[in-house]
Parts: sequence; C-alpha cells; structure tokens
Amino acid sequence: MTTALHPDPDAAVRSEETARQPYAYRRRPLQEPDWRRLPGWRDVTEAEWESAQWQRAHCVKNLRQLRQVMGDLLDESFYADLERDQAERATMSMLLPPQMLNTMDASSTEAFLADPVRRYMLPVHGDRRTDWPSHPLASRDSLHEAEMWAVEGLTHRYPTKVLAELLPTCPQYCGHCTRMDLVGNSTPAVDKHKFTIKPADRLGAMLDYLRRSPGVRDVVVSGGDVANLPWPRLEAFVDALLDIDNIRDIRLASKALMGLPQHWLQDEVRAGMERLAAKAARRGAQIAIHTHVNAAQSVTPLVARAARAMLDTGIRDVRNQGVLLRGVNDTPAALLDLSFALLDEAGILPYYLYMCDMIPNSEHWRLAVWEAQELQHAIMGYLPGFATPRIVCDVPYVGKRWVHQLADYDRERGVSYWTKNYRTALEAADPDALTRRYEYHDPIYTLPEQGRAWWRDQAEAA
Repeated sequence: MTTALHPDPDAAVRSEETARQPYAYRRRPLQEPDWRRLPGWRDVTEAEWESAQWQRAHCVKNLRQLRQVMGDLLDESFYADLERDQAERATMSMLLPPQMLNTMDASSTEAFLADPVRRYMLPVHGDRRTDWPSHPLASRDSLHEAEMWAVEGLTHRYPTKVLAELLPTCPQYCGHCTRMDLVGNSTPAVDKHKFTIKPADRLGAMLDYLRRSPGVRDVVVSGGDVANLPWPRLEAFVDALLDIDNIRDIRLASKALMGLPQHWLQDEVRAGMERLAAKAARRGAQIAIHTHVNAAQSVTPLVARAARAMLDTGIRDVRNQGVLLRGVNDTPAALLDLSFALLDEAGILPYYLYMCDMIPNSEHWRLAVWEAQELQHAIMGYLPGFATPRIVCDVPYVGKRWVHQLADYDRERGVSYWTKNYRTALEAADPDALTRRYEYHDPIYTLPEQGRAWWRDQAEAA
C-alpha cells in the first residue's frame, strides 16, 4: 500500500498564504464575448465581426440603433434615462463600435446599468450627481491646452514634449473625454469648437514648428484618435517626424486599439507600421502606441491580437493610459485585474492612470486626490515595478504629477496645491512660475460637511 503524496508539499501552505492576501492573483484567459447573444447581431459572421469596415459601418450612434442591437434586453426606463442624458448633460455624442458594446453585460437592465464600460461609454442621466453635477471651477478645456498651442492643434506644455492633435474625431466617444471642448460632434450641452486651418496646412505648420524647435524630442500624435486618420496621411506625418533629427520618441495615441482592434489588424496598417518601425530603428528613434483601457473586460482576444501584431512590426512598446473613474475601476482589485489582463494576456504595458479631469458634468466619475493616493498604495507590490501603473493628476497649467507629489492639501475644502519645475510658453517671462502653487480640486461630495458648506456659500455669493 502506498501513500499518495502531494506533488508539492508546500503548495497548500502557499495557497493559504495567498488566500490571506488583500488581492489574490489568478491568471484569467481572455474571452471574446459572443456577439450573437445580442438580438441585432444574431446573424453576424466571424468574418464580418473581424472586419474593420463592418465595425465602423455598424457603430451605434443613436437610441434607434441601440434598440435595434439590444432588442428587448433592456427596459424602456433605460432608454428614457439615456435620452434625457443625451439632451441635458452629455458632453460627447454617442458613438460605440460593436467591439466595445459587445463587452458590456447585457444580461439584464440592472447588469447593464452596473457595467463598468457602460458607465463611461454610455452614461445615463441617473449616473450623474444632482447636488454637484459639475465642479464650480470645471471648464471645457480644463487643461488649457488650446492656450498653449504653438500652432493650431500643437500643444507645447512641457520643455521637451509636444502634443499634436491631428484630427478632432474618434472611432468611439468616451463620456469623460478631456478634450470634449474640441473632439466629436456638438451636443445639446456643448457646442464644439472647430479647427480653422485646413488639415494639410495644420500638419505642415506642426512639422515646420518642430523643425525649428531643437529642444523638442518627444511627440504625442493624437487627436481625436489616429485610427480615424486615413493610413497614408498618418504614415506620411510620422515619416516626416522621423526626418527631424531631434525627434527621438513618437507616441501614437489610439483608444481604437481596444475599441476597434480590427483597424490595427488590417494589412495596410501592419505593413505601414513595419515601414515606420524600420525607419525609426535605422535612426535610433522609438515609436510606441498608447491606448486607453479602463476595465479588464475590455481586453479580449482580438485586442490582444492587435497589440501583438503591432509589437511584431518592431515598434518599441504598446502602453496603456487609463483614467481613474468611480464605478469603473475605483478599487484595488479592479485596477490589478486590469493591469494583469493587459500585461499577461495582451503584452500591453500598464503605464498611467489619470485622474478624471475637471470638465463639466463629470463629478460622478471623479475621485478625490486622497482616494487616488490610497489606490496607488494598494496596488504596489503586486505587479513588476516597470508595469505598476502610476496614478497621476494632470494639474491645470502644470501637467502630469504623481498623486503623492502635491505640495500641500486642504482636505476640508478639497484643494490640493502643486508646484512645477519648468515654464510653458505662457510663462516665459513669469518670474514666479517655478514657485507658484497651482490648484486642483476634489469632487465636493467627497468633502466633510464643513467643506461642502463652504462651497455652497461660494456658489450663493457668486
């Protein structure tokens, strides 16, 4: 008679230790939700689903189209709530690729309302706060990017880095968009600003500025979303950037790597990225793609295929810049699940988590700085250091600051104070730019009663 031995005597002990940890790591293989469960897509073939053209042609842009897809899965109360939000609060128009809508839980109206991706991609009026839907100091261009345009659409905020907004459209519109002032179609709540210079002339002016600005080495190519720019135009712009000797880093910003991965799997795009990556390698420059994933469920096999296809072209990296949003990813477990899904299953580097910016009608999404600090503390030690996302606050007139970098903090009134170590073009002659304290404001409903009362008094006196 033999005694069955455990193949690893220490495994049970380790398992017990893992169970005692605040977060237990478990590798979770990715799954592509079956789109055929949704009545409007019951007859959609796999070939159609994986076609970028089919995805773009079948984006959901209004309530009628949403009803056609969802059939009787959602109660009428949901559509009424959504319609009210579109009419009264929405800063972005509705635009949902099938890929994104398919990752939402539509098993019931209650599940759909609770779904994290739905909460930021398809907000309803009931999501918004009624006491403080907007912070009193919220603004349309909360980061003052347009004030720092060197030429139209080219923001020069940091000493060595610029943001090039090539176009004002995306394949999908996020409710919390920081560029809601310019990006997307006008809504009843927001009449969008428009670029005034023709696209070819704007892009040419950007390149001319960079050629005469040897102190700039890093260009974020964004918009909008570069996936909406015809590939030949995007490739030509990036190719021209690579001809400028001082440009060493180019980052292509595209949420569509997650929202429309089919675009990045197209032969034309893959071949073009190979050409750009090869040219970058020849001159010692780096190209990376930055995407925007906020919830682990958004990382599907198609997203992983797209990310790995881009890495196979020879670019430096694919990185994620998520946004910290209440009801979406505001727990340590949600952030760690997201980070491990990105890193382990898609080869995407968890990079930044931005605090939601102070734009109108965003208070229900925003967290206080102290909450962000607690979340940063909670996720430390689980991921490799290079893949632990840094939670940052994009402070108006300052830029990205790690949430623990604040200089002072009035918790009662929810005002954090920040300093910086460089001047923007707006402050070229300002002797106090490097000693001034710049403010960021917590959501008022997160404050103690004394702080909420103070803000009510300010509002009444205004």
